Amino acid sequence: MVITTDFYFNQLINSEFSNLLPAGRQEIFDFRICNIMPKSKEQKKEILENLKQKIGDSKSVVFTNFEGLGVKENEELRNRLKQEGGEYYVPKKTLLKMALEENNISSVNPRDIDGKLAVVFGYEDEVVPAKILDEFKEKYEGKIEFAGGILENQFLSPEKVGELAKLPSKEELYAKLVGSLAAPMSGLVNTMAGNMRNLVYALKAIEDQKSQ
Repeated sequence: MVITTDFYFNQLINSEFSNLLPAGRQEIFDFRICNIMPKSKEQKKEILENLKQKIGDSKSVVFTNFEGLGVKENEELRNRLKQEGGEYYVPKKTLLKMALEENNISSVNPRDIDGKLAVVFGYEDEVVPAKILDEFKEKYEGKIEFAGGILENQFLSPEKVGELAKLPSKEELYAKLVGSLAAPMSGLVNTMAGNMRNLVYALKAIEDQKSQ
């Protein structure tokens, strides 16, 4: 199949642009072009349903301003999140607001957030999306910022998202739990081994006394 520029623009009408572009071709498009392309009511309805599903399936949602990131940096972030069970999505703010409201989340209005807004959905872990974005904030200082988030249907300020990013992930917690369980077990084994050695020594001493 030959993929042309016209094909891209036709598909971009009803899908988020970046998921359709192969590596090396993203530079031919611009966020502003994608955002101003008109959509029919059916196309908007389809996108809205898609957004509702993503929000409903997410354990956490993080909003981010990404105006400073280039194409390669955006793609790097997208791939990193995908590896950790997350998704990077650039919706229209109006549709995002409607999708949030239909998930009974009315404490945030995306249109009040300045700049270009991307949404990170965390499908497997509440903390990982914020942690990954925090890594990119440090790596590309000044190019990407927290713009808020949602946890258990409650809005989180950018500061609270920053605090969330510092918490251990589920994987890290599991590792700590296994370590804490292993330590007492190891101590118990050593104690039992020591008691057995003492018992052997005591029995040997009794045997020696009887033989005298």
